[in-house]
Amino acid sequence: MFLTLMLIIGLVFVFPIYLYAKDNVVTVEIVKYKFMPQEITVTPGTTVRWVNKEKRQYHSVWFKQLNEVEPDYIFPDESYQRKFETAGLFPYRCGPHPEMTGTVNVKF
Repeated sequence: MFLTLMLIIGLVFVFPIYLYAKDNVVTVEIVKYKFMPQEITVTPGTTVRWVNKEKRQYHSVWFKQLNEVEPDYIFPDESYQRKFETAGLFPYRCGPHPEMTGTVNVKF
């Protein structure tokens, strides 16, 4: 019981701190056709790095609602990063796999 409680406390209090990692870089992993975590909240000035942890599949991180061109694909063990300077809600998706979605929430 005690170990379970400590694990829950760790996840509730330590994991959010991990999202505000050193140098204001937050990592989102791409695993099994999912962005992990799917939704993150960061402060302005934070860089988000998406790392493709798949074994064979390529993906992209496309902010289509911002009317941007789809960026180059991220192949296994490659990454893509973007710095968020302004507050707002930034939904994104994988270009070749539109069912893969995520959101970056930037707020003070």
